[in-house]
Amino acid sequence: MIGALLRRDLAVLLPGGRRGGSLLPLLFFLAVAMLYPFAVGPEPELLARTGGGVIWVAALLAAILPLERLVSADLEAGVFDQLHLRGVSEELAMASRLLAHWLAFAPLLLLAALPAATLLNLPSETLRTLLLGLLAGTPGLAAIGVAIAALTASLRGGAALSGLMVIPLAVPILIFGAGSLARPDGSGLALTAAISLGLCAVAPFAAGAAIRAAREG
Repeated sequence: MIGALLRRDLAVLLPGGRRGGSLLPLLFFLAVAMLYPFAVGPEPELLARTGGGVIWVAALLAAILPLERLVSADLEAGVFDQLHLRGVSEELAMASRLLAHWLAFAPLLLLAALPAATLLNLPSETLRTLLLGLLAGTPGLAAIGVAIAALTASLRGGAALSGLMVIPLAVPILIFGAGSLARPDGSGLALTAAISLGLCAVAPFAAGAAIRAAREG
């Protein structure tokens, strides 16, 4: 069952999917990397020192862009009612949605980090740490996004509210993920991965409870 749910969710959320999934998060991410040197100047040392943090902020903001289409359309269309009638729990449905959401945006951001790092003059060791940090942190960003999208799916103006709610909740991932660039001991990466793991464990239950409340209400 989880395989069928995942295939369905990926067909919807991947770029070119039925719900209008697009490359907008990727283009936004690259746009930030291209514009940042114009804002602070072309000095290679400055870009190398601050570029990693800018990429982390761009990744966070890019992860917010797909939230509007994650849950609300299916809730309005009665998809979760149909899944419930077939014996699929809301928690299982949201676990599948979390994985699909991560697969739809994170691999593209990891690939886009390569040209972004070149634009920002990041050294190879910093790029390696950055990629590992994004790999560890983006599941947590996806988990926060799915939970918040489920909580706000039944609210008017939920799309704008979800973006505002995600940012403060994602601050710990941003702090430790970006902070790992300045810590050669790997503790920042370990903390980022631990936070992501905890969020991924909790998010399906929080999102499932929110969907169940919205469906029964």
